[in-house]
Amino acid sequence: MSEFRDPDALRRRAGVRGDPDRDQHFLVDDRVLGRLPGLLPDGTDITHLLEIGGGTGALTDRLLATADRVTVVEKDPELAGFLREEFADAVADDRLRVIEGDAMTVDLPAFTASVSNLPYGVSSELAFRLLPTGRPLVLMFQAEFADRMVADAASDDYGRLSVSTAHYADAEIAERVPRTAFDPQPRVDSAVVRCRPRDPDYTVPDDDFFLRFVKALFTQRRKTVRNAVRNTAHISGIANPSAVVDAAAEATLSQRPENLPPAAFAALAGLAAETSEIGEGQ
Repeated sequence: MSEFRDPDALRRRAGVRGDPDRDQHFLVDDRVLGRLPGLLPDGTDITHLLEIGGGTGALTDRLLATADRVTVVEKDPELAGFLREEFADAVADDRLRVIEGDAMTVDLPAFTASVSNLPYGVSSELAFRLLPTGRPLVLMFQAEFADRMVADAASDDYGRLSVSTAHYADAEIAERVPRTAFDPQPRVDSAVVRCRPRDPDYTVPDDDFFLRFVKALFTQRRKTVRNAVRNTAHISGIANPSAVVDAAAEATLSQRPENLPPAAFAALAGLAAETSEIGEGQ
């Protein structure tokens, strides 16, 4: 007999069935649930784990068996109330805190790592709230999104998401999860991304500007970098794109953005800061 609560029993007690229109797909596969905490990088500090989107608590149950303390952020008021009731002992022992609210706007605690099955509709926004914290992350995404997060330069999946992720962490697919692991089943398969925080081997003038610059160039991913810099100043906020082009190496300018590694984007962003006043977008 399992030491953990049955996911289906939790949903029955919570009185919910899931709603695809509200991005509610409950992870119910015991084997996947059991593996998720163990996917954290070796040596991770597990004294305080953060879970975004606690749902009915199937993963919360496993995290409480792993960590000293767990904080869950749950947007649905009824589910937040259910979690407090279902795990009343852990709440009373100050081992579990349930924050009711939107994970994009609530104040997050000083957690040591996060293991979360993110709501897919806002997975990008949530990932880029968590990545800059510099904490180890194990996050569930739609498989296509996960593949783009971990893609290497010049691959079909490589893009703005890949560069932005690599700026904060070494990311890899830790496990692929079939849609049958959820109820109700989503229309796509999922994947778990493991993120090991790191400092990049390059410097940028400013994170926000760097990420906006990368976004701008990828709007013209199949153009040359020369044309992409010139054509996207209204997005990047560069006041004098010609000065950037004049200062950059021809070997870079003749490439396409989709082929540039993160360090090359950083070098271009540095030239933009040195040679051109950053416009109002900064």
